[in-house]
Amino acid sequence: MLKYIWTVTQDLFLTVTFVSLMHAVLGRQCGRTGRRLHWWGIILGIAASAVLAYMKNTSNRIISSHWNHVIYGVIMGFTLLFVLFSLFFGRKRPGTEGAGAVLLGLAGAGLSAIWIFFKLPGVMGYPFNFNTMGNGYLSWYYLQRLLGWALALILLAIYAHLLYECALQIKKITAPYAVLLIGTVWNAFYCFCYFFVPWVSRAKWLNWPVRYSAEQYGWVRTLTQFASRNSMLFIWTVVVLVVLLAVLFFTENTKVTDPYDNPAQHRKLRARNRRHRRLAVATGIFLAAVVTSLSVVKNYDTRVIELSPPETYTVEGGEILIPMDTVTDGHLHRFEYQTEKNINVRWIVVKKPGSASFGIGLDACEVCGNAGYFERNGQVVCKRCDVVMNINTIGFKGGCNPIPLAYEVRDGNLVFQLEDIIAGEREFR
Repeated sequence: MLKYIWTVTQDLFLTVTFVSLMHAVLGRQCGRTGRRLHWWGIILGIAASAVLAYMKNTSNRIISSHWNHVIYGVIMGFTLLFVLFSLFFGRKRPGTEGAGAVLLGLAGAGLSAIWIFFKLPGVMGYPFNFNTMGNGYLSWYYLQRLLGWALALILLAIYAHLLYECALQIKKITAPYAVLLIGTVWNAFYCFCYFFVPWVSRAKWLNWPVRYSAEQYGWVRTLTQFASRNSMLFIWTVVVLVVLLAVLFFTENTKVTDPYDNPAQHRKLRARNRRHRRLAVATGIFLAAVVTSLSVVKNYDTRVIELSPPETYTVEGGEILIPMDTVTDGHLHRFEYQTEKNINVRWIVVKKPGSASFGIGLDACEVCGNAGYFERNGQVVCKRCDVVMNINTIGFKGGCNPIPLAYEVRDGNLVFQLEDIIAGEREFR
C-alpha cells in the first residue's frame, strides 16, 4: 500500500499543481474563454490518457518507451508558446477576452492536456498491474494496493482544489502566474535534459554511432545525468513555490485593506479574511501531507533491509545436517551454501506455530526472485514486496511463498541433500 501512496503522488504532483494553477490563471486572465478552453484541454487529456492506458493493458502490441521523448518535445513546444503568449497578452487587464485570450487559452489548454496525457496513463494502469501474489482481484493483497492508490488520488484531488481556490482568490494575480511560469519552464528544462538522448543515439542518418558515446555527446550526458540524479529537485522546487504562494495568500489576509463604509462591511471583510487564512492553512496542511508522502513514506518503503547472517551447519558426505533444537524457537533461520561456481544458495527454516513441522524453502520465490525474506515482529516478510507470509504455507509452492526445498528428519537433525541445494543455483545467479 505504501508504495502506491508515494508513487502515485510523485507521478502526479507536478501535473496536478500545474493544471490547478493553469485553470485559475486562465480563468482570471482570459475570463470565460480561458476557463472553457482549459476545461476542453483537461477533458481531452483525460480521455486520451484513458485510451492509452486501455491500449497498454489490453493490447499485445508493445508501445515503445521512446514515445515519452516525443511527448518531451511537445511539452517544450507548448511551454514555449504559453510563455510567449503570456508575454504578449498576459499584461492585459484581467478578464479581458478577445484574440489574445483565445491564443493564450489554447496554449494553456494544450499544455495541460499534454501534461495529463504524459503522466495519467501510467497511474490509470496501476490497478491492472498490482502484484497480488497469484491471489486475484478479490484478495487482500489487491485491495491494500488499491487502497494506497486511491488514497494518493484523494490526497492530490483535495490539494488541487485548495491550491486552485488560493490562486483564484489571491489578490495579486501575478503571484500564481509567476509560480506557474517558473514551474513550467523548470519542468520544460527537465524535459530538455532527456529529449536528445534517444534522438542522438538513433540518428543513423547523421552517420553517428547508434551506441551512446560520452565523448561525442558529453553535454547531453551531463544534462541527462543531472536530471536523473536530481529528479526530486524539480518537485521540491515547485513545492517551495507553492509554499510561498500559500504564505503570501495568508499574509495579505491578516489585515483588512479594502475600503468599507460601515461596521457591517468591516465585519464581512474580516470574515472573508478568516476564510482565506483558513484556506491558506488548509493548502499548507495538504501540501505537508504530500511532502510527507514523498519523503517519510517513500524513505520508509524503500529502506534497505539487511538480511540476517547465515547460521552454521554440518556437512557429512553429500548431506547437510542442521540440529533441530537450534531452529525450534519460532524465529526465522537462514543458511547458505557456496557452490563450486561461487554461487551462494540460501534457504530458510522456521518452525510452524502450534505444530511440530517446519516451514522450509529457498530464500527466493518465483514472483520476487532472490530478494529474500526477513523477520519482523515474529512474521516472515518478503524483502522486495513487503508481503507477510503465512508461516503455515511455507514449504508449499505458489504465490510469494519460498520455493520449496526437500528435506527429511533424521536422528534429531534436519537433513538436506547437497544435490537439492546445488539445484537451487539458478535462483541465485
